[in-house]
Amino acid sequence: MARARTLAYVGALGRAVRLATRAGGPSLGDRAVAVPRMVKAVRSGEYTGISLGKVALIGAGAAYVVSPIDLLPEAALGVFGLADDAMVLGWVATTLVEETEKFLEWEKTQGRGPAASPTVPSDVVR
Repeated sequence: MARARTLAYVGALGRAVRLATRAGGPSLGDRAVAVPRMVKAVRSGEYTGISLGKVALIGAGAAYVVSPIDLLPEAALGVFGLADDAMVLGWVATTLVEETEKFLEWEKTQGRGPAASPTVPSDVVR
């Protein structure tokens, strides 16, 4: 059972990496700057593609990864102590990639966000 769960987790992480790095898709920078907009839109009730609870879980997961307090301390358990951090970090990264993908698409269809803003060609001199 644990092995099947691990394989499913690795598969989900692989799909998220492919999604985040596909040609023509949003860059990691675009995704990073979309997160505050997504949180604001969720809090205001404009965007319902993710719950406020899931946004809070993502934040809690990120805080857990950077926190010096661990369920499985690295000092006592060595490599095994890194397992909980790796699992949480993988979940946070996968979830952020998937949720920002959906949010950026929603922004585009709503005519909002940077994706909807007209761009000035680089050869135009101001």
